Amino acid sequence: MFCNQCEQTAKGTGCTKVGVCGKQPDVAALQDLLIYALQGLSQITEQARAKGVSDAAVNRFINEGVFSTLTNVDFDPARFQTLINDTVAHREAIKAKTGVTVDSPAATFTPAATLEGLVAQGEQHGISEALEAHEDLRSLKQILIYGLKGVAAYADHAAILGQEDESVYEFVQRALVKSLESLGVDELVGLCLECGQINLKAMELLDTANTGSYGHPVPTEVPLGARQGKAILVSGHDLKDLGMLLEQTAGKGINIYTHGEMLPCHGYPELKKHPHFHGHYGTAWQNQQKEFSEFPGAILMTTNCIQKPVESYKGNIFTTGLVGWPGVTHVGKDFSKVIEKALEMPGFAADEDKGSVLTGFARNAVLGVADKVIAAVKSGDIRHFFLVAGCDGAKPGRNYYTEFVEKVPTDCIVLTLACGKFRFFDKKLGDIGGIPRLLDIGQCNDAYSAIQIASALAGAFDCGVNDLPLSMVLSWYEQKAVAILLTLLSLGIKGIRLGPTLPAFITPTVLGVLVDNFDIKPLTTPDEDLKAILG
Repeated sequence: MFCNQCEQTAKGTGCTKVGVCGKQPDVAALQDLLIYALQGLSQITEQARAKGVSDAAVNRFINEGVFSTLTNVDFDPARFQTLINDTVAHREAIKAKTGVTVDSPAATFTPAATLEGLVAQGEQHGISEALEAHEDLRSLKQILIYGLKGVAAYADHAAILGQEDESVYEFVQRALVKSLESLGVDELVGLCLECGQINLKAMELLDTANTGSYGHPVPTEVPLGARQGKAILVSGHDLKDLGMLLEQTAGKGINIYTHGEMLPCHGYPELKKHPHFHGHYGTAWQNQQKEFSEFPGAILMTTNCIQKPVESYKGNIFTTGLVGWPGVTHVGKDFSKVIEKALEMPGFAADEDKGSVLTGFARNAVLGVADKVIAAVKSGDIRHFFLVAGCDGAKPGRNYYTEFVEKVPTDCIVLTLACGKFRFFDKKLGDIGGIPRLLDIGQCNDAYSAIQIASALAGAFDCGVNDLPLSMVLSWYEQKAVAILLTLLSLGIKGIRLGPTLPAFITPTVLGVLVDNFDIKPLTTPDEDLKAILG
């Protein structure tokens, strides 16, 4: 196998024996083969679209297939076998319906009849030399494909809540097709930046979906302790799954807790109205084996972030949606099995007070006090804003973000989003004139909110975003972070500090392009970076 799509990839170059995430070589090969099959299907859908034919169900299917290959989503070989066969079935059905033909290996390949045969096929279609012989062009194609995985994730979350846009599907399919072609540096860079623009659209769709369904987040104090009684823990990102679970558990004496990126859900009015939606348990995804082992209830994984379940809780964890792990019970949207397991388990024996944290500072909440923020900046009470955001992970070096936030001067505001916040989310940083110095904007997709806040402040000060007293200090782990980075670059935002390590799939030449054009900076030390930013 060879996989280099996440930040923790082995030796900083690529996983070749087993994925650091727990992905086995057979699953890695099947994921590569699925992408190859989807590239071939996209060649057909693009030709059909040129004839005025676009199949909504196939658009969704392609999106789900791409999302399934994102880090920590699906580890089940049998499900990938089904996805690959379904991809080819869709391909042949569209050919028969439209008369479209494409004479290419990807659009004509026949999947092997056995799982072992599919794995062997997948080993011939990886993202290394098989994708592109020239290392710099391969690097750009990898950036594009990994960015597409992030776009597919956000578009899928939005579609689940009824928000879709044909332009997103069209780009994902067109970019998959382009990734098979011989392209130059300029065209590939252009596609990567277009991927960032499309990701902004996908995040906007998701923002509309979330706020349209559950209201705009409001500042909310979230307990970190427990309430006596039966319990279910929800991890992942999906608001609809949480909403459905809250409805299905109403009146059953079960308290619902969030884990990881579900923390910001407590700020949504239509979710927080449920009295049994209690608080947040645990921290980020990479700590789940310890934290889930200690949780005395059932656990529901809604999107990516699953790790290999250990025996102490393997019988208590359930997956839904695109998430899969061999041997773990997969449920649909009827959560009765999850509820039954929660009622069987002991739950929390007594109330626990472990303090609280604030969330719910999405764009409406922050822009609602924009006049106070602007006045504080003009008076000098607020000197600088830091967006310290992104993914958390287990690899050493991420204590940088904790130390950085601790050392941010008291006349500065820290904005945060995504699970990287768990390095410092419970720090008590105080406030500036009633404005909390630590503002949790939300999930990783709420980078859309951060962009809207920055744009509004730039408008108020009649300057560009790059001229604001705002610095971005970002952490990345998986492919949604790649998509967000491409979005920021497509908006012309410069001077981003990125870490804890730079992506293994970015060659020195491509890094040079990013540094020259966008002033991307690798992290140094908190002291050195703060001095460089603030002087």
